[in-house]
Amino acid sequence: MTQRSVLVVVFDDVQSLDVTGPMEVFTGAGRHSGDPYEIRTASLDGAPVRTSSGLTLVPDRALPEAGTPHTLLVPGGDGTRRPAPGLIDWLRERAPYAERIVSVCSGALLLAEAGLLDGRRATTHWSLCDHLATTYPDVDVDPDPIFVRDENIATSAGVTAGIDLALALVEEDHGRDTALTVARHLVVFLRRPGGQAQFSAQLAVQTAGRKPLREIQQWITEHPDADLSVERLAERASLSPRHFARAFRSETGTTPGRYVERVRLEHARRLLEDTADGVGQISHACGYGTPEAMRRAFVKVLGAAPAEYRRRFRPYAPREPAR
Repeated sequence: MTQRSVLVVVFDDVQSLDVTGPMEVFTGAGRHSGDPYEIRTASLDGAPVRTSSGLTLVPDRALPEAGTPHTLLVPGGDGTRRPAPGLIDWLRERAPYAERIVSVCSGALLLAEAGLLDGRRATTHWSLCDHLATTYPDVDVDPDPIFVRDENIATSAGVTAGIDLALALVEEDHGRDTALTVARHLVVFLRRPGGQAQFSAQLAVQTAGRKPLREIQQWITEHPDADLSVERLAERASLSPRHFARAFRSETGTTPGRYVERVRLEHARRLLEDTADGVGQISHACGYGTPEAMRRAFVKVLGAAPAEYRRRFRPYAPREPAR
C-alpha cells in the first residue's frame, strides 16, 4: 500500500471547519481502509495560528520544511483577504509539484493570487464568486456548483462543501464503500454531486423592489407546474412582456426564464430527496412536462440524471403511505 500525504496550509484567521472537516474525512478513511493518509499541517513560519473563531492551531511544521505532498489543501477564512506575501510565494513555487491541489471556500483566492487557477474552471463561496471573477479575469469562475475539478486542481464552495470534496477524493482513492463509511460516521450525505447548487433559487437572486414583481417571484415558487412563460407572468404583473422581462432582470439580477429554471430544478430535487414519487410524476409536478426534459435539466446543471441524483442524495428511503 502506498501512503498518500495530505498537507493542510494554515494561517491566521483561517476558517477552522475548512481545516478540520476535510482532515476528519481523510483520517476516517485511513482508519477504515487500513491505508492511512499522512496528514500534516503547516504555517508559513511554523508558529501557531489563531482561527477566525478564536481557536488556536499548532501546526506540525513550517511550510519551507513541509516537502511536497500528494494532496495540498488550502482552506479559506478571513485570512485569505490579506495573505502574507511569503505564503503566496510558497504556493506559486511549490504547489505545482503536488499531485492534487485542493481549496475550500475562499482558499481559491490564494490559489488565484498565486496564478494557479489561470485558464481553469473554479468556484468558491457564493458571496465571493463575483470578487474572484473580477479580480482574477483569467479564472473561469462557476458560481453554482459546490465543487469543481479541473484536472488536478479542485476548488469548493463554503465550509461544508470542503467535506463533500474530501469525500469525493476518498472515493477516488479508496472506493465507494470507504467513503460511505466515513460519511455515515460523520452523519453527512455521500455524496452531494459536485454540480449541486450552493443555495436555493430564492437566495440565488435579489428580491425585487417593486411589490408586483416580488409577488410574481413568490407565485413562481408556489406554482412550478404552471405556465410560467414570460407572456403569462407579464399578464399577472399587468405589464407588457417586454417591460416585465426588462424590469424583472433589472431588479433581481436574472431573467424570468433563468429564475423559473432554478425554481423548477430546486423543487424537483426536493421531491426526489423527500418522496418516493416516480420521475414521470415529479417531472409533471415541476412543470417539465416530460421525464426527458427534466433529465436534460438535471444533467445540464447537476451533471447527474434524476435517478442518479436520488440514489446519491436522498438521505433515507421514504416510508410508503399508510393504506
